This record gives sequence, C-alpha cells and structure tokens, in this order.
Amino acid sequence: MRNHCDRKIGFRFILAVFIVGSTLSLSTAVAAQQGASSKGQSLPDAPAPNNPTPGGQVSPGASQAPSQTQDLGQIPVETQSHGSTQVEENPPPPPMPPVKTVPPGSAPPPSNTSQEDLYKFVVNTNFVVVPVTVKDTSGHLVPGLLQNDFSIYEDSKPQPIRFFTSDPFALSAAIVLDLSLPEIVVSKVNQTLPALVGAFSQYDEVSLYTYAGSVTKVQDFVGGASDRFAQVMKQVRTEATGRSGGVAVVAGPMAAGPSVNGHPMDPSTPPMESRTYQPEPHVLNDAILAAALDLSRRGPLRRKVIFVISDGRELNSVASYRDVVKVLQTYQILVYGVAVSGGAIPGYRQLEKIKLPGQGYGNVLTRYAAATGGQVFPALSRDAIEGAYQRLTSDARNQYTLGYTTVAAIAGNCREIEVRVKRPGLQVIAKPRYCPLPPAAAARQPSGE
Repeated sequence: MRNHCDRKIGFRFILAVFIVGSTLSLSTAVAAQQGASSKGQSLPDAPAPNNPTPGGQVSPGASQAPSQTQDLGQIPVETQSHGSTQVEENPPPPPMPPVKTVPPGSAPPPSNTSQEDLYKFVVNTNFVVVPVTVKDTSGHLVPGLLQNDFSIYEDSKPQPIRFFTSDPFALSAAIVLDLSLPEIVVSKVNQTLPALVGAFSQYDEVSLYTYAGSVTKVQDFVGGASDRFAQVMKQVRTEATGRSGGVAVVAGPMAAGPSVNGHPMDPSTPPMESRTYQPEPHVLNDAILAAALDLSRRGPLRRKVIFVISDGRELNSVASYRDVVKVLQTYQILVYGVAVSGGAIPGYRQLEKIKLPGQGYGNVLTRYAAATGGQVFPALSRDAIEGAYQRLTSDARNQYTLGYTTVAAIAGNCREIEVRVKRPGLQVIAKPRYCPLPPAAAARQPSGE
C-alpha cells in the first residue's frame, strides 16, 4: 500500500516538472522572437539599389530597405517572381496640366449640334403668292368667290392651288409723292393728305418718299394710325411745294428787253445768250426703286404696296423701267397710283405714252400698275383724289390671295402667270409674271414681323 502511494506521488511530481518546463520554454521562445525583432530594427540600411552587387544581380534573400534620405517618389519596391527578388522604382506622378479659365458666359458654343438636327431635312421650294382683285362691270369688288372658282397657269401650264384665302391683309405701304408737279397741283394734293392719313388702319405701317430731281426718304415705316405719321403728313402739307411758273424763256424776241432796229432801248441791259432748253427731271423710276428695296425687307405676312401720287412722267432716272419692274415682280410688290394733273386726262394719257426725244416718257405709272397687279385711279378734283385714297387702300387690303408651288429655277428666269375665274363677265387683276429670287437672297428673307 505504501509502495503504491509512493509511486503515485512520484508520477505527479514528474508531471508537474514537465508542465513547468514546457511553460518556461515557451516564454523563452517568445522573448527571443521579440528580441530578434527589436534587434532587426536597429540594423543599418541595406545598400541602395543603384549600387548592385558585382554581376548586376541582387543576391537572393538580401534585405533591400529604402534610405531614410531617399525621395518618396523613388522608393524601390520588392517583387518576387519564381523565387527571385526584383527591384522596381515607382515613376513620379505626371505633372498637372495647365488649366485655363475664361470669364463666365464667354465660352465658345459646342461644335457638335443637337440630336434634333439629325432629323431635320432641308428642301428648297419656290412658293408663289398671287394677290388677285376681281371686279364686276361696274368696277365694284366681287366678294364670296371660292377656291374652286379660280385657276392658275404658269407658262400656260395649270398649277394646283396650295393656298387660298379671302381674308384682308395688313398693309406695308410706301407713299411716293411727286413734287415735280406744278405748284397749283401740289397745293391741291396737300389739301387731301389728311384723307390719306385716315385711309390706313392701326394694323398698317407706312413710309413716305418725295421726289423731283432726286429722291428723299421723309419717314421710315411707322404705324398707319400713329401720331408720328399724322405729324409727318402735316409737315409735308405745310412745306411741300411744286415747280413754280411756266417754262423759262431762254431765246427769241421775248428773251431780252425792248429794242429798236435790233438795238436795245436800254444800252445798259446785257444781251441774253441763247441756251438750249433743259426739261426738269422727273426721277419716278428711282423713287419707286427706293421704296421697293425698303419694302423687300418687310415681313412676308403683309401686303406690300407702293402708292404713287403723280402725273406719271419719267425723265433722267438712273434706274431703268425694266430693272425696276423686275425688282417689283421678284419681291411681289404691287403699285397703285393716283394720277393727277395731265395723267388724269384720258386722251392726254394716251398721247403721253409716246416717248419724245429729250422729253422722257409721258406716263409710266399705268405700266407699273399693270406689271404688278395694281391699279391707277385718275383724279382731277380734290374730292376725286380723296375718294381714290379710299379705293386704293380698300382694293389692296381686300384681295383674294392664291398660292402655288413652282419648280425651282435659275434666278432671273421669269415665268408668265395667268389667273382665270370660272364665272363670266368679271375682271381679273393680277400680276402677269413671277421672277424667282436667287438662293442667297431667299435665305435672307425675314420670317415675319
């Protein structure tokens, strides 16, 4: 029994010694590892990578540590590939590109267009607008006609009517006043100018030009019922004068004072030299051209008309009649006239159509009206002139408007136009020709006002 107890005590002692020894070994190993770690931190730096070992290779297992004074951008990095160690350098970061700023709102627009432009198609078309006046045998306007009552022919070929309306249009009117008329006629016209002001509505716009030997633009476009237009016409009524007296005597027995046997009774009177008579200029072509060019820049949603108050005489204009008519037909401008003085006499008007050498044309106003689809109203008295104002503004505003699409053609190649009405006994007044615009000029046309 005692031996058994002794053996049991001895076994326990051996087990305790074994446990204590194992614990001490483990503590010693941990302490040794910590010592080695702190000892490794105090080791000197390894050679720099730009001082390789002889042979140009780094020995396996060699420690590569960066120098404390080395640039951070040049720190070598250790990489292992198949058991070998390679040293690489991190390249420095690229420099920041220069940044240029601009003031707000001054940046150029983007060069690329929006996606909506990918679905836009540009088609060049020539749309011809034809104002038409229809009157009965008594000279009154005929209302109530429909699109089926009209037909349009271009160069004798029928054209489908794409647009039709009988609604009135607002007017863009250029008034051209002839101051080369005799003074008594200009005075009579001045008395009728208040009635001309009242012939326009608040939706119209009006400009004013005067001419004799040259053209003067008195007023640019203003409202037809504006105070400014009334003031300008009042000023013209007060200041405008025509040519005074008759034809100057430049030769013959009445050119000098009284004489006896060819000798002047008063020797102190100098003799008068004979001179060739020079007629006064009447630049009607230039005046209509100036008004037409200004009207060409007005919006397409207005009826463009020129109202001329004149006897229709033309002499010494720079522009020719043919060139002016082409401008009028190209920009679809109508010419209306109030023929006064000799231009209002029927027989005299027929005789003045003959051109005499050095005298110019007697009356070109009726030719302008016929070439553009307008009309001329002869008026001798004051009441007739005032009535003509109301008729011409009413006819110009209340026209039938037809439109058709024609084939594109070279600019300048004018086409003949004929408008017919299927009802008999009616007078149809419309322009006889259409002259297309050149492409560049058509692109500059205003879209509307």
